[in-house]
Amino acid sequence: MFLKTDGLVVRQVNYKDNDQILTVLTKEHGLMTLKARGVRSRSSWLKGACQLLAYSEFTIFENRGFHTIDEANAIQMFPELRTDIELLSLASYFAQVAEVLSQEDMPNPELLSLTLNALYALCRRICAPELVKAAFELRAACLGGYTPELSGCAVCGNPEPDRFDVRGGILCCASCSAGEGLRLPVSPGSLAAMRYLVSCDAKRLFSFRLEGRAVKELCDLTETYLQTQLERGFYTLDFYKSLLMS
Repeated sequence: MFLKTDGLVVRQVNYKDNDQILTVLTKEHGLMTLKARGVRSRSSWLKGACQLLAYSEFTIFENRGFHTIDEANAIQMFPELRTDIELLSLASYFAQVAEVLSQEDMPNPELLSLTLNALYALCRRICAPELVKAAFELRAACLGGYTPELSGCAVCGNPEPDRFDVRGGILCCASCSAGEGLRLPVSPGSLAAMRYLVSCDAKRLFSFRLEGRAVKELCDLTETYLQTQLERGFYTLDFYKSLLMS
């Protein structure tokens, strides 16, 4: 049985001498595990379309629950990412987050679209990479079922509180008691950005602007919030941050 689907390669694992096992985020089938035979050989015509972060059309042969790539044609390769190690590492982080938030046989076209748009935003420099990262993290958290409550302080109702509880996903004032979890500072600028990111049209997600200290504050908030909700870290994020420090 053959089937065709478009998908983004989010992980590669070498298998045997020249094969690879690909994890692909598809629009119709969610995550799929595909075998790419001979893809590591120099003469393989599958090589380009099966690269990490390639968005391709795959023709797949299915037999007894196993899926093997019969044909692959690249739709978008995001070449700008492959010549910049920082952008490539950040894009790899996006791919790892997308994989964690996805499941087999559970389509999530919104998450696939978000990831592709984030890669496009990095390539085209639509906004600073750190803002692309923050926007992706918060929107990915929302798509994963972790939308924060940002209307006002969860205790007193103040519409402009100055703390964000990353465990509860709620706002609070420094003077209000709202549990014992980590509460990070949130300024009016970063709060406005968060409210925009959780509610804006997907096509406008990377159109916001932020300056000064609020940029780092927003990045700290979204990164900590996503990792707290998912209860895990990401080695791709650690590598990206190590490059920024070098």
